[in-house]
Amino acid sequence: MTQGRRVLVTGGASGLGAALVEAFAARGDRVVSTDLAGADLKLDVTSDDDWERARDWVEEQWGGLDVLVNNAGIAAGGRIDVAGFDEWQRGIEINLYGVVRGCRTFVPMMKRQEGGHIVNTASMAGLVHPPAMAPYTAAKAGVVAMSESLHFELSPWRIKVQAVCPSYFRTNLASSFSGADPVPAVMIGRLVDKSPLGAEDIAAEVIAGMETDDPLILTDEVGRVAYRDKHADPDTYRKQQHGYGAKIRALTDSAETPNHTSQETDR
Repeated sequence: MTQGRRVLVTGGASGLGAALVEAFAARGDRVVSTDLAGADLKLDVTSDDDWERARDWVEEQWGGLDVLVNNAGIAAGGRIDVAGFDEWQRGIEINLYGVVRGCRTFVPMMKRQEGGHIVNTASMAGLVHPPAMAPYTAAKAGVVAMSESLHFELSPWRIKVQAVCPSYFRTNLASSFSGADPVPAVMIGRLVDKSPLGAEDIAAEVIAGMETDDPLILTDEVGRVAYRDKHADPDTYRKQQHGYGAKIRALTDSAETPNHTSQETDR
């Protein structure tokens, strides 16, 4: 296993990002953590200027980059007639275009090096698409699709690209949800709270998955089963998702408060 890689992680101050920083450092890599605050470098993934400063730092301090982890993201979601267009724009700007900016910033450097590794944090929501989550699933599906395209596009330069698709795990992601629709926030919060997995478990699976040539890193059994069943048993998958849609309709018709919504969702 190659030691001492030069690694940059976005969204590295908390959650999965912080766990990844620790996991890379534990294996002997040199890691720079970036985030809006509380990290080694300040990096707003929506800012071209911040990305340029991060690239300049890498060039000055390390002379190159071996691993780019585009991990920064926010929770998003909402019914199509409830979530505002501004919510769609913010989610896509951070969750999708933030990844695009990271790749565009560091791919030229990696091409000059004739090698590199890009890991893009997507989500199981990029592969399995539940109702009332379209602003999130659309962005994360975009990350999955882009990562697969780049996996093949950049392979002649010996640059590997992978998308990480965890299902729900215990993290602070739900706290970043600030949308107008309470339904997805409640759904996300309940699923996160019930998960037996923490960020450190997902980070360990990411490190292991980077040793494979699969464009997808599926980090947990729940996600692997959901992805497999969507393709192996599409009738059951559709029935399940229609059921979630019906539950959302019932909640809408009952005009429940968010607290009542939590009780209904848990049934």
